[in-house]
Amino acid sequence: MEYTVLLCDDEKEILDVLELYLNKEGFKTIKAKDGVEALNIRKKEKIDLAIIDIMMPKIDGYRVLKEIRKESNIPIILLSAKSQDDDKILGLDVGADDYITKPFNPLEVMARVKAQIRRVYKLTDGEANEKDVIEIGDIVLDKFNVKVKFKGNDLELTSIEYKILKYFMENSGRILTKNQIFEEVWNESFLGGDNTIMVHISRLRDKIEDNGRTPKYLKTIRGLGYRFEKNI
Repeated sequence: MEYTVLLCDDEKEILDVLELYLNKEGFKTIKAKDGVEALNIRKKEKIDLAIIDIMMPKIDGYRVLKEIRKESNIPIILLSAKSQDDDKILGLDVGADDYITKPFNPLEVMARVKAQIRRVYKLTDGEANEKDVIEIGDIVLDKFNVKVKFKGNDLELTSIEYKILKYFMENSGRILTKNQIFEEVWNESFLGGDNTIMVHISRLRDKIEDNGRTPKYLKTIRGLGYRFEKNI
């Protein structure tokens, strides 16, 4: 299957380099020089993955990311000249799947693109099989199609919420520490402080629990972390 990658950057040289390497690896590419053009392309074309620069004219990469996330969970990799941890966390927090700092090694970008494609699409065609679907209580998570249903209705989750839920459901019955959750979901070393995790778990509970204040699925284990109940 040929996967289509949307490239969005206001630097022509970067677009050309990424296009060259991606095409060599068998990917189809569509280029956009700013955020407005990227969103217009997204509406007209089937895009499997997007690489988006943060600092662009007209509409910045964060806004492009947020607009795409309103209707799609495709993998999104952000590019930025900013290397501070706060910028990385913000990018991942608003729904990015990965963050690459400029200047970058094109081979590293290719490796990360392939990793995201493997994670989401499994490099296979067809329908989800039993191993791709996790069902606990009223929650059904389809890893193949990257979808979640609660009581038969589709849930609208952000990329981060989906990753957290997937990690919990794959490890149901186990206590997961804040350190484990952060490093798995954000792919960064945990440096302490759990406000980010707590906020996302609170939002996730509002979507998968009948009452987020008295959760039956995602339990807080005081002093240790969290546990997703296995038998409900």
